[in-house]
Formats: sequence, C-alpha cells, structure tokens
Amino acid sequence: MYENFFGMSHTPFTNGIPVDSLYMSSMLDETLGRLEFVADRQLFAVVTADVGCGKTTSVRKFKSMLPEDDYAVLYISDSKLTPRWFYNGLLEQLGLEGQFYRGDARKQLHQQLEIIRGVHRRKVVAIVDEAHLLAKETLEEIRFLLNYRMDSMNPMALILVGQNELWDKLKLQSYSAIRQRIDMKCELPQHDRAQVGEYITAHLAYAGGSTDIFTDKAMDEVYRYSAGSSRATNKVCTHSLMFASQRAKKLIDDHMVRTVIEGELP
Repeated sequence: MYENFFGMSHTPFTNGIPVDSLYMSSMLDETLGRLEFVADRQLFAVVTADVGCGKTTSVRKFKSMLPEDDYAVLYISDSKLTPRWFYNGLLEQLGLEGQFYRGDARKQLHQQLEIIRGVHRRKVVAIVDEAHLLAKETLEEIRFLLNYRMDSMNPMALILVGQNELWDKLKLQSYSAIRQRIDMKCELPQHDRAQVGEYITAHLAYAGGSTDIFTDKAMDEVYRYSAGSSRATNKVCTHSLMFASQRAKKLIDDHMVRTVIEGELP
C-alpha cells in the first residue's frame, strides 16, 4: 500500500491516530481548556461543530487529559437514547445493572454518584455524543438529573456533543428551560487554509517519512474540496496518496489532487 511506498510507519489520515499525535489547532486547544474547567467545576456544557470537524476526536483527546484517579468518565453515543436507557447506560459503565423503571434508575444513579463523589473522591464526567439526535424528552430528563438537589454542586459534569443543529434546536422557545441550565457553549469551527496545511503536515509527521509530499498548491486544492473539514481532508489526502503511489510519484501536486477529486470523490 501507499504507506510502504512513502516510507511511512503509520497510516496518516485516519481517525485512529493516538491522541498525543493529534493536530492541535488554537480553537481545539481553547475548547479543551474550557472543557477541563467544566469537568473540574462539574458544569453543564454543549459542544457543537459541523459534520466532519472532529467532535468525537476532540472528545477522545479531552478524555485522555483527565486523570483516572480524579475522574470517572462516562461516554454514551446513541441516536435513539431514551431517558431510561440514558440512566442504564451510565449505570452499566459504572458496573451496575440498572433498574427497569426510569424513576428507580434515576434514583440508583444519584446514589452511585454520591458514593463516587463522597467516598471515592472522584468527579464524574458524562459525555453524550450525537446529542443533536436526542428527543426533547431525553434532553429534559438530563436537565432533571442536574437539578435533583438544592445544593450548588452538580452531581456530575455533563457535556452534550453534537452537530450545529443541536444549538439551533436548543435556541427554540420550547427548549428554553434546558438552554438556561447550560453553563458553557463551545463551537469547533472548520479549519482555515493555514490550519489545513498544518493539519496535513502534522499527520504526515505522525506517519513518519517525508512531511513535504503535498505541494502548497496541492494543499490549496485539498482545502478547496474539504472546506476545512477534518473528515473531508482525510478522505482527499488518502485518495491522493494512493493515486500517487500507484503512479510511483513521490510528490503530490495540485493537478494530481484535482484529478482525484474529479475522478474518485463525490
């Protein structure tokens, strides 16, 4: 495959890159700093981004930053998540079998959160991915979970992660009670042209071998196609590397990238 042709020891443009090798844009760095604050203070946050802009990858990086001795991180990604399965999903990750009825499962989770916080001295961070697909009933139940006590400390930090339509939904009047409960909103923008170039270089550096495979004009074409989306950048770069290796070309220029885009990509 192209990795051998270019002398790479790793595949550069894949979602499985180790978190310590991820490209860190200034906005991602800022977002991660905000989320660390959310975790420490046990707040309620919403993270949004366009399709393919690295939401789940950012979550992986964030999770790796939290010391396991101090935090219990729970992750749920289910587009058809109901309130009952929301509670049972969290309880399952805590090693418990959830109760059948929603109210019983909610009470069970509250009790477990108190034990983790009071006895084990750990803070719980619950991350709900693909949150733009959640029904209003589930979002309301999440709000109830955070409101169950009169004291100032939330039972856990809660982070909803979703596409930009999540915030569009939360801005509706019918969601005002949930929106007012949110402590912090973070938005991951698409990369600009300079960041796309830095992204490509960083991923090639992780892969090993040369970091000068793409010419500047080739990167212009990658940016024009991807519009700054990490997923689209990965796609066009991978196809370009395959195209070049099949033709024994060590340098990828703008003509080559355009040929790939026009002939192989939707």
